[in-house]
Amino acid sequence: MDLQVMRRTWLARLLLDRLIRLIWLVPLAMAGLFTLVSLAPVDPVQAYVGARVAQVGPEQRAAIAEAWGLNAPAPERFWLWLSHLAAGDFGISISYNAPVLDLIAQRAGASLALIGTAFCLALALGFSLGLLAAAMRGRWPDRLIRGLAVMLSASPGFWIAILLVSVFAVGLGWLPACCATPPGLTAAEASLGARLTHLILPAVTVSVVGISALILHTRARAVTFLESPAARHLAAHGASGLRLAFRYGARHALGPALTVHLAGAGELVGGSVLAETIFAWPGLGQATVRAATGADAPLLLGIALATLLFVFCGNLLADIAARLADPRLREMR
Repeated sequence: MDLQVMRRTWLARLLLDRLIRLIWLVPLAMAGLFTLVSLAPVDPVQAYVGARVAQVGPEQRAAIAEAWGLNAPAPERFWLWLSHLAAGDFGISISYNAPVLDLIAQRAGASLALIGTAFCLALALGFSLGLLAAAMRGRWPDRLIRGLAVMLSASPGFWIAILLVSVFAVGLGWLPACCATPPGLTAAEASLGARLTHLILPAVTVSVVGISALILHTRARAVTFLESPAARHLAAHGASGLRLAFRYGARHALGPALTVHLAGAGELVGGSVLAETIFAWPGLGQATVRAATGADAPLLLGIALATLLFVFCGNLLADIAARLADPRLREMR
């Protein structure tokens, strides 16, 4: 019973601490972003009318600004948005002329599918390559894998995306380079195979963001175990290096590797914005770019809030996983 009470105590303390941080972090982050949008050299009215800007007179521009509440001072507009948010109203997007919450709900599925696939792909490849490098430490496979990890960490995401498109879409013609479905088909009309085929290149691009840190961290943790007396004892009884790494070393490295990977949720979100723009993926990344270029404060703030909550949950899961793997961390905040 005492053990169960202790488990509930550290978990409740952690959740309360993170909740308090979230309460003050959300208004602060939203205020900073709103300030940047207000100072951006972009005219929301001009972005709203688009190519028809020459046909819109001063009276019409003033009427549009009045309709969207753009004439009020920035602090007043932010307070109005914050009060509406407290009531569950995310506002109306200037770019799409639609409720922000509806836009997020429509596009979140595509972004989550992309990020989730990239997360699993990076975890599987990064963890496996890290274990292989540990098993072959000091030999050429180890040096090759570490060199690959360093190269990927130094490679810009857009360069990786262009390289993948050039090789697999343009050169070999194996994979499509655009969109989430074949042209002319909706997600409901396209087959599962077609949707998965369109998902491959964007998911690989996003997975590259976090795979290098995962490889190196997994290798370091696995090497620590492989050089321990327990591993030497198993090796003396005939266990091979690969078996030691993938069967026993994996148990010691999986928890920390998963913690590191969950803590990198923000990097995956940033990588997904780039991938969605390059591959015309119909998710929140595309909407973010359009909102930023059009000074669409309601949509930008709504997406930023959703992203903040997603990253917060990722970091919270990482903290919980770390404390489950190492009980000594449970006294830390």
